[in-house]
Amino acid sequence: MMVSSRLVLAVFITNSLWLLLLSSLIDANEANVNCLRTIYNQVKDPNGYLTSWVFGNQTAGYICKFTGVTCWHDDENRVLSIKLGGYGLTGEFPLGIKNCTDLTALDLSKNNFSGPLPSNITDSIPLVTILDLSYNQFSGPIPPSISNITFLNSLMLQHNQFTGTLPAELVLLGRLTSFSVAGNLLTGPIPAFNETTLKIGVDAFASNPGLCGKPLDACKGPKSSRGKVIVIAAVGGLSVAALVVGVVLFFYFRRLAVVRKKMRDDPEENRWARILKGQKGVKVFMFKKSVSKMKLSDLMKATEEFKKDNIIGKGRTGTMYKGVLEDGTPLMVKRLQDSQHSEKELDSEMKTLGSVKHRNLVPLLGYCIAKKERLLIYEYMPNGYLYDQLHPSDEDSYNPMDWPSRLKIAIGAAKGLAWLHHSCNPRIIHRNISSKCILLTADFEPKISDFGLARLMNPIDTHLSTFVNVEFGDFGYVAPEYSRTMVATPKGDVYSFGVVLLELVTGQKATGVTRDSEEEEDKEESCFKGNLVEWITKLSSESKLHEAIDRSLVGKGVDDEIFKVLKVACNCVLPEVAKQRPTMFEVYQFLRAIGESYNFTTEDDILVPSESGEADFIEELIVR
Repeated sequence: MMVSSRLVLAVFITNSLWLLLLSSLIDANEANVNCLRTIYNQVKDPNGYLTSWVFGNQTAGYICKFTGVTCWHDDENRVLSIKLGGYGLTGEFPLGIKNCTDLTALDLSKNNFSGPLPSNITDSIPLVTILDLSYNQFSGPIPPSISNITFLNSLMLQHNQFTGTLPAELVLLGRLTSFSVAGNLLTGPIPAFNETTLKIGVDAFASNPGLCGKPLDACKGPKSSRGKVIVIAAVGGLSVAALVVGVVLFFYFRRLAVVRKKMRDDPEENRWARILKGQKGVKVFMFKKSVSKMKLSDLMKATEEFKKDNIIGKGRTGTMYKGVLEDGTPLMVKRLQDSQHSEKELDSEMKTLGSVKHRNLVPLLGYCIAKKERLLIYEYMPNGYLYDQLHPSDEDSYNPMDWPSRLKIAIGAAKGLAWLHHSCNPRIIHRNISSKCILLTADFEPKISDFGLARLMNPIDTHLSTFVNVEFGDFGYVAPEYSRTMVATPKGDVYSFGVVLLELVTGQKATGVTRDSEEEEDKEESCFKGNLVEWITKLSSESKLHEAIDRSLVGKGVDDEIFKVLKVACNCVLPEVAKQRPTMFEVYQFLRAIGESYNFTTEDDILVPSESGEADFIEELIVR
């Protein structure tokens, strides 16, 4: 009888916990909906950019399709980021944002917001890592409480009308990697930021009337700007008011002139490169002895000073440029995103990555460190990115890839990723696999790029290299468990690679579908509203998977191979339990067997992983 009572009690407690958890999830989703509804009511939208913000829909994740809103997952009303830059919105700082309790990035830049920031701004956005309020008309002091937003990586407040002194508490933001208050009305000393973690120059403080201290001119002792403000305040009267108005107008028009001049002087958006032009004798460290010695000036010439027209790709880790050396040798140069790593740390990472060599990895030829810039030099890939081959910007001249080429790419990319997971020393989780990081040689041999760079992208906790920080991958490719665990694993890479396989089979983009089933097309209904994985899941549940195949591949006698690859892809993107997904070694072996008749593969150089080895791999990466 006592055992039975305990069992009943245990069941009651378990059910209660589940009901409590379910209730909290529902409350959290509703809070995020209310958050956006409040913001919508608090701001004015003269240009109509927020017309997609229509509330009342009961579909899970419907707010994720709002302009400027990104969710942790598309079928869940949990807002990850709000990016409304350049929409011409007006009003004050939207206090309703506090209900978006999982928000990690807020961008209100290049609008017409005005008024002071809330003194308790931390209560509104406690977890954001990116806060961009630049190019608005915010005024008043910068609240000291902003220093309590402890996860901030980027704080951009430039070109507003902030007054007063810079809060000394800002130095407590130890994770900052980018910061600017240029073009405001600030006075007084600049706080002593930690230069080992945040390296900021004059530009971050320029065009303020009374700021002083490193990196600007030294403050002038007791008769500093604070004393001057007190003296001026004591004078009082109409003349002071006129003086203040004159000063404000002067700096306002000066700021406009600076912005306009910058736009005129930097049409190629490469001002950073022209700053480097004056650097003398900066060497490029090359890994291959066969490659001639190079200097920074050679890279500048090869890329025409990193001209905008030479950009061949942009991603989370940086921007890739095409370059041609004087002897006609083509190469690719990546300008790495800002990294808080020291030159010594970066040098060590680069030498590690330079030693990682495999047939299906893009060879890292060398690197260059010049001031704050980190430039990586890669072997040139004539057929560019897989993404551009599958989704060209010029659809009129699009020539779809045949099936053997797609299968060759799938097998080679799987082999490269499996080698990183199981045989590379040190073993590497990519964390950002997509068709935008798979490059193609002249004969469509796939080579994976950006491997190992995630370690240089400033994780929130520098000791926890597996932490996925804000922009943790291209949306559409990110494994659903990341929003809960915030930890990268090999099975997360498998999910992302599964999405690439779906792209190869369907010809559709990972983030959205541009065609629907034949039945729905006959009804002239709109295309499926969701990402590629969700579309495949829907077709699978309706036994219509055959409708997902790229129509350029249909009727070519390879349907059996295509369906086998599609099955592998579906196993890779299993959403519920990551452990049920295959390893990359298994994915490679499946694909290799499908393409055996084509003789795509060479001898294997991948170690057969054991279950204990896989567990050790995960533990090693979490600790490292």
